[in-house]
Amino acid sequence: MTEQNLRQQLLATSRRLLELGLNRGSSGNASVRYGDGMLITPSALPVSDMTSESMVRMDLEGKVLQGRKPSSEWRFHRDIFVARPEIGAIIHTHSIYATTIACLRRDVPPVHYMIALAGGDTIRCTPYSVFGEQTLSDHALEALRERKACLLGNHGMIALGTDLADALAVTVEVEFVCEIYWRTLQAGEPQILTPQQMHEVQQKFVEYKRRN
Repeated sequence: MTEQNLRQQLLATSRRLLELGLNRGSSGNASVRYGDGMLITPSALPVSDMTSESMVRMDLEGKVLQGRKPSSEWRFHRDIFVARPEIGAIIHTHSIYATTIACLRRDVPPVHYMIALAGGDTIRCTPYSVFGEQTLSDHALEALRERKACLLGNHGMIALGTDLADALAVTVEVEFVCEIYWRTLQAGEPQILTPQQMHEVQQKFVEYKRRN
């Protein structure tokens, strides 16, 4: 895929996150792997003002190769791409329900079977770290072990995918599971799926992917 195609996809994904209410204004960011580096959304620019040319091209050492100042969160994007070669795209949001659970600093338990889409039977939440700092990236990498999503303490969520469409699908499902978890906490204590039940779900997902 050409650089221009990826730039257009990154812009379309950023706009879709806004349309879905998963980000607002200039909050959140997204990136896509490109060659030996990445394309990432710029710093402090509202999505409404972005064009495909606004996307910043960087190498995986953190050097800007083309464009303006990258998102302040570029470190965890870079570190995830380095540590996870199977990952092709990363989305970070401040969506309402994921951020609410992150502000409680709770891991999300298997309250709904779709949590398996994030790669396990929990969605881990990191300790709080200041945005844009290396400590935040270090915490995120740990929380993302064998996972495609995590919550950032008092901050938001990160979702990973093989491409931008996959990362967006994970983002949507994580927000859904976080909303279900928050709502069940308001009603009482949710009934949590067992490890065996989650294993059965994960096997179903494997079979579904094989058939499709």
